[in-house]
Amino acid sequence: MVDFIGVRRVQELVRDLGPAPFISGLAGEIEADYRRWDEFEKSPRHATHSSLGVIELMPTSDGRQYGFKYVNGHPKNTAQGLLTVMAFGVLADVASGYPLALAEMTLLTALRTAATSVVAARTLARADSRVMALIGNGSQAEFQSIAFYDQLGVRELRLYDVDPHATEKLVANLAGLELAGLRVVRCRSAAEACAGADIITTVTADKRNATILTPQMIAPGMHLNAVGGDCPGKTELHADILRRPDARVIVEFEPQSRIEGEIQQMPPDFPVVELAAVLRGAAPGRASAAEVTIFDSVGFALEDFAALRYVYKLHRERRGTRQTIDLIPDIEDPKNLFALLAAPRTAPARVPELLEA
Repeated sequence: MVDFIGVRRVQELVRDLGPAPFISGLAGEIEADYRRWDEFEKSPRHATHSSLGVIELMPTSDGRQYGFKYVNGHPKNTAQGLLTVMAFGVLADVASGYPLALAEMTLLTALRTAATSVVAARTLARADSRVMALIGNGSQAEFQSIAFYDQLGVRELRLYDVDPHATEKLVANLAGLELAGLRVVRCRSAAEACAGADIITTVTADKRNATILTPQMIAPGMHLNAVGGDCPGKTELHADILRRPDARVIVEFEPQSRIEGEIQQMPPDFPVVELAAVLRGAAPGRASAAEVTIFDSVGFALEDFAALRYVYKLHRERRGTRQTIDLIPDIEDPKNLFALLAAPRTAPARVPELLEA
């Protein structure tokens, strides 16, 4: 039997810990895995594109455990009452090849994306950053807000979305969390939201080469957390922002980011730094208070691997709903798979008669 960590179990675990402590613990796991970067098998995710969206597989292994995530991105799904992003994942034992857990990853993807954002921002944003513009107030916005409030000390959120209902949803959800000292400002444009911000987080969903941020919105010393651009033909930043002489771009896994990130707009030799190098001390974090740091985040399999390991550990350690699924055959003789299909015997089997010709 394989452990099944469904939506209800993830809800239970997050509510038991609290969203902020859960994200904090997950951020610790993600950072620890990035620090052992060389142990992982790494490859760009496999993507199958259509005119309506994308379906992706994201695998990796550290030689002891293997994990993969199945995830979609279909921006028009909400018109049919469906989620834009849905995901599930598998964590397996490398030695036997047997799966340890099958887990929902729709909630986990939002949680790990927020956790990864703060892992990067801890070394890239200015230490005195207190104001964040949040452009795109959809499904990921609450998770990003909680993470930056709890771990970066953000105390003012400046919100903008082309859909005002998304902003109202976010405001209502944040009010229910009772985040002491947090000031929430509704803005009429992305430019208004960015004015005076220390950090700008963009997390939009449209699958197109959008220009959510223009050069005029960017001031020295800002940290840009560009989350929404995550597949070919989908960007959020004007290319001139990347070209700024005072800007430095940090990516998760360069070969994947060249295909899917903001840097798909740039020539192949455009200089970037991988997040693992920063976290391991091989490259500096923020170089000066005036530098513009850009985390060109597309989501990488290592982050999902860390999320699967983290939730599996909590699932095994903490009380509550525990489910398994009969995904793997359980048979006495591993060489006799057909025995699973044989009819139950109620009487001794007859030996076929041998007839002579």
